[in-house]
Amino acid sequence: MEFKEMLKERNEQYAERYDLAAGRLRGVVSEETVTERYRNYFQDVSLFLLELENVRRKIESGEWERYNIQKMHSLNEILYSDIVGDRYERSYGNPAFAAESFGTDMGRLLSLLYAEMRSGIPYTFENRKDYLTILFELFIEVYNSFEQAAQEQDEPQPREIRDIIYWYASDYCDVFLADRILEQIDPEQSFAADIIEHADLENDRYLYRFGEYITENELGTAYHLRTLPEETVRKMADVYTEGYRIGFINTGKDLSKKSVVNIRYTLGFERVIRIAIDNFRKMGLKPVIYRAASGVITKREHHKIGYFGGIANWQYEYDHRQDQALFMDKRYIERRLEVMCTVYEQHKDQAAQFAGPAVMETFGEKPFAPKAVPEAPFYSEEQRELALQYDSRSGRITNEYIKGEERSFTIVAYPVPEIGEEYPEIFDEVIKINTLDAKLYEEVQQTMIDALDQGEYVHVKGKGGNRTDIRIRLCSLKDRQRETKFENCVADVNIPVGEVFTSPVLEGTKGVLHVSHVYLNGLSYDNLEITFKDGKIEDYGCGNFEDEEEGRRYIYDNVLKNHETLPLGEFAIGTNTTAYVAGKKYGIEDKLPILIAEKTGPHFAVGDTCYSWSEDICVYNPNGKEIVAKDNSVSLNRKKDVAKAYFHCHTDITIPYEELEEISVVTKDGKHIILLKDGRFVLPGTEVLNRPLDEAGI
Repeated sequence: MEFKEMLKERNEQYAERYDLAAGRLRGVVSEETVTERYRNYFQDVSLFLLELENVRRKIESGEWERYNIQKMHSLNEILYSDIVGDRYERSYGNPAFAAESFGTDMGRLLSLLYAEMRSGIPYTFENRKDYLTILFELFIEVYNSFEQAAQEQDEPQPREIRDIIYWYASDYCDVFLADRILEQIDPEQSFAADIIEHADLENDRYLYRFGEYITENELGTAYHLRTLPEETVRKMADVYTEGYRIGFINTGKDLSKKSVVNIRYTLGFERVIRIAIDNFRKMGLKPVIYRAASGVITKREHHKIGYFGGIANWQYEYDHRQDQALFMDKRYIERRLEVMCTVYEQHKDQAAQFAGPAVMETFGEKPFAPKAVPEAPFYSEEQRELALQYDSRSGRITNEYIKGEERSFTIVAYPVPEIGEEYPEIFDEVIKINTLDAKLYEEVQQTMIDALDQGEYVHVKGKGGNRTDIRIRLCSLKDRQRETKFENCVADVNIPVGEVFTSPVLEGTKGVLHVSHVYLNGLSYDNLEITFKDGKIEDYGCGNFEDEEEGRRYIYDNVLKNHETLPLGEFAIGTNTTAYVAGKKYGIEDKLPILIAEKTGPHFAVGDTCYSWSEDICVYNPNGKEIVAKDNSVSLNRKKDVAKAYFHCHTDITIPYEELEEISVVTKDGKHIILLKDGRFVLPGTEVLNRPLDEAGI
């Protein structure tokens, strides 16, 4: 059965329950049957859910399509207004306000419930009566609990509400989680693709049809793309899709065995994505374009994986990143894993067709530095361990059906209007950066690799206020004529060009990594400092918070990903001085995404190597030498116990050129081959990389 037929049938199955639930919500709005301090909460949420029902009916009837853009914009603002700006301070979606209103324990639970009801916004635009029914019924069940307690002049205990939410999450794993897995591999689920391929992209009305929050970034991006020549837009799409194709070739993987590509992007780029879809189809690949998850069962903390629009409030996203802490236990984790296994096994042929993601990122938004909110849920130590176990086991399940050695990816990034008044010029500059001459970089980087292959370790030392002083041990070569330690990375999976990288030998890698300011996975860090011993994190800290321990917890949650330590999975030297100069010229260094920033200095990635799940595939540089530095002593555990081999994270941390005193290669006999000195490339044959610096007067 095709997906659209299945959805129609499922909506029909839920129709009676849906109507009953919607009718009950209408009653809640005017009832006074719960204790007074909870009355506004339940009435406000009921009104919100009824607004969703109102919008859904307009979409189903076709009335929505007759709206003018002003009405669409107004409705979009209404749906997201409760968490935007200062209004968040008095929103029940704010755990601090909810705790102030209802006490910490009950406040956290009702704030989670509020956030879960807000996850219904995208379901409304997809006309998912089934999902909306489940949300409505969850809300009504919680309301009934308060109503019954009020009859006894009492309130329900937080444990009772927690249990309701627990069984909602557990029971409906086989709906929300199962569907989430399917929408990642099934091109029939084409809600977004249909809009992209068939909408009138000359009119901004189409953006509101997605159901995402629409800001000046999405509108401005779509407008700017309409001003560009067709040739330029096609070049953007071609770089994106060709990088994907070449990635398979360069890693020795057979793309012809695959039929599905996952496109991830931010709204506003539809003109590029439409051409990219056509390019992929010519490669024999159908697109799956799924939305970033919004519900507690399917989302991964505050990370946006899929397509999405504007972020109404990053603090809201951050406050709710660990909502599962309110109900997660071992039984729930086992339930999720059971659903994963069942769904993948039932659809294993389809899963095997998945080729991997093609990602188009954006940057330029104001860097987000979260506030510590004590009332926000957070994992206990036991739950952190459960979360790590889940990540490990779910990763292994996924890899069983979508094999790492058969899939690849590509990733590219472009700015959004929020980056500043010079947005059009910056956009043009980024197009230039993303299409630099790969052949030139390949030759220069090979010169650098030839020097690096002579070394036992690399020494990186900062200058001025940068306290970096670290030695990175390199693997040994058995045959220098046929083997190499570093990959010569040009523009394929990782656009733009400009880095050489390796998997360090952990034993003997030691020292301090420090960077004055860096932006990692959407979060800002000041004076981030990490100490390594035998290639693993020994200590860490940052200057984001007055409380030093709060800073450590921030890093533990968002860099170490709840692990007690992580290995140094990658060491690289970025060579893209053109990107570096652009950052300095427009004053956007702190806004460059890691994808570009990592090419503007040496970078260190904590977590898995770049070759995780595919270490045994032979990979070669353009000169024919085999790259042998693909493992470390942790990843080698896969040969005995794969659960001990991977961390399912990889976070790049870059030191900008101006904070460097020196990068040198130290050979077995103690000779120092200097690669960079005071932020300049000094190795003979690499001086051409300084040309953009010279032209900019840097």
